Amino acid sequence: MAIDVIMPQMGESIAEGTVIRWMKKVGDDVERDEPLFEISTDKVDAEIPAPASGKLTEILAEEGKTVPVNAVVARIAAEGQAAAASPAAAEDQAPESSEPAVEQPTANAAMSLEKDQTATGTAAEAPQAEKEEDEEEKGEAEDEGGREVASLDERRRTRSSPLVRKIAKENDIDISAIEGSGVSGRVTKNDILQYIEERRAKKPAAAAGPQTPARPASGPAPAAEPPPQRVRAFAPGESIEIEPMSMMRRRIADHMIMSKRTSAHVATVFEVDMTSIETLRKKHKSDYEARGTRLTYLPFIVQAVIGALREFPILNASIDGDNVIYRKDINIGIAVALEWGLIVPVLKNADEKNILGVSRAINDLGDRARTKKLSPDEVQGGTFTITNPGIFGGLFGIPIINQPQVAILGVGGVKKRPIVVETKQGDAIVIRSMAYLSLSFDHRLIDGAVADQFMAAIRKTLEAGEFAL
Repeated sequence: MAIDVIMPQMGESIAEGTVIRWMKKVGDDVERDEPLFEISTDKVDAEIPAPASGKLTEILAEEGKTVPVNAVVARIAAEGQAAAASPAAAEDQAPESSEPAVEQPTANAAMSLEKDQTATGTAAEAPQAEKEEDEEEKGEAEDEGGREVASLDERRRTRSSPLVRKIAKENDIDISAIEGSGVSGRVTKNDILQYIEERRAKKPAAAAGPQTPARPASGPAPAAEPPPQRVRAFAPGESIEIEPMSMMRRRIADHMIMSKRTSAHVATVFEVDMTSIETLRKKHKSDYEARGTRLTYLPFIVQAVIGALREFPILNASIDGDNVIYRKDINIGIAVALEWGLIVPVLKNADEKNILGVSRAINDLGDRARTKKLSPDEVQGGTFTITNPGIFGGLFGIPIINQPQVAILGVGGVKKRPIVVETKQGDAIVIRSMAYLSLSFDHRLIDGAVADQFMAAIRKTLEAGEFAL
């Protein structure tokens, strides 16, 4: 009996999901907990693992189709059943099905094959090559015993499949240079094809001459920079390309328009001397890397924001009709730019964490946002948001409030600038690491004086640099 693959319930308020893409096609072998398909809901995008090992026998929800939760989207024949049924099934159905199985792929497989041919020029052979190399790799483990099993494990630790290694070899690519999005950090076929496409896109830019870095080395950054947007390739004679918005893009558009209609947006911008923070970062950067995390400016900014929210709790509130809801919990949303949109994972109870804890949590949320491993609960419940337009070198930005919150902080790029400081000997011009912080706030609830006092508190904390690391 086949095992049903269902559209999962990704949250209490989520009633449906859209199938974005299938990572397997009908006839492929799948392993339990291996990413099987990707969905998009009104809260989060996620990769859904296979509920069992076996062979994917049927896909009921094609890519782009929206189905209710708990609806069956595919079926898998369990390993034992597939093996037991295969001899008789092959004998009984050989005249009818053996040839069509090769010559008539599903629509998904055809689409995937066409994309692969465009990207690599050799991917028409890839599915069969992957199957053959997988069988060869398993055969080594079975034929030669424990020593070869260890060799197989070693291959898995290279974070790639046989097909990926084949593509890497053909294109002279070091797989270790690619950040994998698969299970346990494995480099998937999509990862390496995207890497090849990005590398090709960079070649014309390199030929045109040196480019200005997107972000100075000392600029603030979240867990990692988002990947570049896909470069459009127009065919001869084409001047436009039309494609529907993704579900995430539509959600972002609706949310931003709703926020502008709802809140009376006002902004204030403060200049902050980040020299003390830069000194702390340089001093403790290696120690934090040894602990398995990256020490950026954001953990310090989060700590400064927490202190200011305690002093001015109205910035941590929200509006419900004619009522003001004050919140005890401080849940900081950290905006993460993705290739396909923007998502705001939430650092819950941020005031209970120290710098190390905040640093680890920010990097973890950012990494899992980019690999679509976040749960809906991790992007809900925020009380205040921080976004980082300075990652690409911008001086500052004026962000839109993330409803139902009443304020959002924008972090500009940290740049060394000459400034005038007062000393005992008089005014002096010195080089300092400076940044602009902007605050968009809802004037229905927050007055300009309170917003400026809030920002002044953040600036005072950052410039003092008195953090326990």
